[in-house]
Amino acid sequence: MVKEHNSKNHTYTLAMNKFADMSFDEFRQQYLITAPQNCSATKSNHLNSFNDIPKAFDWTKYSRKVVTDVKSQGSCGSCWSFSTTGALESATAIAKSTLISLSEQQLIDCAQAFNNHGCNGGLPAQAFEYIHYNDGLMADIDYQYKAKDGKCKYDPSKAAAFVSKIVNITKGDEDGILNAVYKHGPVSIAYDVASDFHLYHSGVYSSTVCKIDPEHVNHAVLATGFNETAEGLKYWMVKNSWGPDWGLDGYFWIERNKNMCGLADCASYPIVYK
Repeated sequence: MVKEHNSKNHTYTLAMNKFADMSFDEFRQQYLITAPQNCSATKSNHLNSFNDIPKAFDWTKYSRKVVTDVKSQGSCGSCWSFSTTGALESATAIAKSTLISLSEQQLIDCAQAFNNHGCNGGLPAQAFEYIHYNDGLMADIDYQYKAKDGKCKYDPSKAAAFVSKIVNITKGDEDGILNAVYKHGPVSIAYDVASDFHLYHSGVYSSTVCKIDPEHVNHAVLATGFNETAEGLKYWMVKNSWGPDWGLDGYFWIERNKNMCGLADCASYPIVYK
């Protein structure tokens, strides 16, 4: 499969990686969201402003570090929690000049009342709501990741980050995501991982087999920037949660302005207390 794909004229390459000994069904059961996650009801409250948006921008290259290192979710469908912490880590670092790795395990253990399901999936927008009403999220060092469901052990005295407001971006509005990434910070997005993705290696991912609708999103990630190739192909730069030994040091590029795999259907980001 890898050799055949790479022998043809695609915009991205595949490679044998740590998932190559698994069938896609096995991979899906262990690493993707299995519970239905229809996020089409998200209500937009993001306001676009397109003054002076550059052709390329990347929060991982910012003047100070505002994006944590790539993490690994392990064989738990907890990608939504990593997308959530990634966005809140960056929002807090941008606002307060302090980058703290936040706890995915707290979200897995404690956010069920907000329609999240631990290792069986959830949505960042719902996780931001939990953090807002819970009045805080602990640091990863104080509530460490176990890659499995557990009992809630939240200690409010150790809360390290807070959400004052949740912003949802209109379904399908990639210009809104572009504006939000540049004006505010990395944005949580979700999309459909299909059988042509988990062996991704490099280049701009573009698929004809993934689904483009909010009912089929099965993986949440973090859009950290945007750019375009020398040929003019526009793409998002995205932080994944499958470890730094996957893809582009844990990141991937995905085609922009086509709502590729439904990536623009569930976008959101947090506003933090200043």
